[in-house]
Amino acid sequence: MKYDGAEHRRWSARVRSNEFPLLVLDAQFDRDIEHDLLGRIIAGTISTEFYWFDRWYNVFRFSEPGGKLKSFYCNVNMPPTFDGNELSYIDLDIDVLVQPDFSYQILDLEDFKENAVHYDYPESVCANAKLAVEELLELISARAYPFCV
Repeated sequence: MKYDGAEHRRWSARVRSNEFPLLVLDAQFDRDIEHDLLGRIIAGTISTEFYWFDRWYNVFRFSEPGGKLKSFYCNVNMPPTFDGNELSYIDLDIDVLVQPDFSYQILDLEDFKENAVHYDYPESVCANAKLAVEELLELISARAYPFCV
């Protein structure tokens, strides 16, 4: 969802584990997709998705159909909600793309800045987004869960 509650994206996944505060989902791409940053994502690509109910980010681990790590994609977002059937979260636009060698790029900072003005994000949202990026970079650097392969 966007900050105003408008749906941004939707996909299907199944619950791998739900041990509060972490929910892990498994999904699989059902068709080929061309992504401007990730390149071609082929049908069968596996997405293992890590959502914390007390953190301002989630992490997707993309694996090729054979299991080889393709990349990690991290979304900065408000903590999600889960009703047992549907998970929902407010995407705050900032993303971190992590390559298999653990090099990374911080993406969409301009989109975040524009939407912070457009949606009039409270200072607490901006501060939590900044802290989320810092925490993600620490986890990546330490190769801590879920960035351990």
